[in-house]
Amino acid sequence: MTEPSDIVLKKPLDKMTAKELRELCINKIPQITGASGMDKEALVVAIKEALGFSTDEESKGTSPYKEQIWALKRQVQTLRQEKKQVPSDQRQLRNRLRRKINHLKKRTRRLASAA
Repeated sequence: MTEPSDIVLKKPLDKMTAKELRELCINKIPQITGASGMDKEALVVAIKEALGFSTDEESKGTSPYKEQIWALKRQVQTLRQEKKQVPSDQRQLRNRLRRKINHLKKRTRRLASAA
């Protein structure tokens, strides 16, 4: 097991990007296998287990509204695609789509902060 004093973290694991976490696993924690295929949450849990940190605090980091947020973000993506296909002379339709996107983004932010 790698000692925590061997690894110097510039920022908390939860604040690091998935790419940074993968590089950390590949370069400094060789006992974690399959890091390139893991998502961010799995990487954080694996690193905490490898370094001996408690994983009890991990459960509070995930949002209970995660699936709803993802569904809303998928809707935003489809609306953006629709907006790109609308001709520029149909200003009302473009504004309506823009407002829907804005509203959905606000809802995702509210759900994320409510957790």
